Amino acid sequence: MSYAIGIDLGGSSVKTVAVTPEGRTLAEAVATFDAGAPLDWAQKIRAVVEEIQTRQSGSVSHIGLAAPGLAAKDGRSIGHMPGRLQGLEGLDWSSFLKTPGPVPVLNDAHAALLGEAWLGAAQGFQNVIMLTLGTGVGGAAIVDGRLLRGHIGRAGHLGHISLDIDGPPDVCGMPGSLEVMIGNCTIAGRSHGRFQTTHALVAAHLAGEAEASEVWLRSVRALACAVGSFANVLDPEAVIIGGGIARSGKALFEPLCQLVSEVEWKSAGYQVKILPAALGEFAGAFGAASNAQKLSANSEP
Repeated sequence: MSYAIGIDLGGSSVKTVAVTPEGRTLAEAVATFDAGAPLDWAQKIRAVVEEIQTRQSGSVSHIGLAAPGLAAKDGRSIGHMPGRLQGLEGLDWSSFLKTPGPVPVLNDAHAALLGEAWLGAAQGFQNVIMLTLGTGVGGAAIVDGRLLRGHIGRAGHLGHISLDIDGPPDVCGMPGSLEVMIGNCTIAGRSHGRFQTTHALVAAHLAGEAEASEVWLRSVRALACAVGSFANVLDPEAVIIGGGIARSGKALFEPLCQLVSEVEWKSAGYQVKILPAALGEFAGAFGAASNAQKLSANSEP
């Protein structure tokens, strides 16, 4: 039995899946690495791929990889990822893993949406976007059934839209971005030093602390205005919300749905669906596997 391997390289760990062409999971693995050790993440990926192939009885048909940054035009490497994971830029994974066929590479948020579209909450939608709420805010969009990539691969970086032109800049230089408004990276500043994590803020909000509620609901309103804006630009059927902050559950989704309803342009009475992501931390790995399989199928005569 043939299977595909999907790899999702994060900031401190690698998530890997082995999956059949029909989407049945054969294996899942999480391997942590030392971000300070040169190319430790690359060696961990090689070891995990070798271990999966040793343990599986069938043969691997495709290998795909997802990682932070912008994928190169040829799809064989990450072309731009400054500041982190030194050595990732330009690393040709087909050569590194010594595979007989190409190892297609794509952005991690793009991969997460492809994974959700294949096996998760975005199944069946031709127009859908995804937001991953964590340290920062990642994003991706499928428009008319195709992943939106753009001219240099920046398409879908939805966390970097500006909601406050006078706000502080984010890592991309955008003032008052969605990432600034709700990302965990700014929680200390938004709460005037009281909270260090969004989970602590939400717990205080649920406990009825008025100051925490004010900070949290302002962040959710910013997210709602962003979702309404995306609906006006891309007209999605659904918005998939994932990432660590999405684990806040009702504390996020109930006010978010209400606030989106207040600001959304409900043309013809349609209201965009807001759904929690379904695949958790392995969404990007499933998406990387799906991407590899689709590219191979499209290249066949």
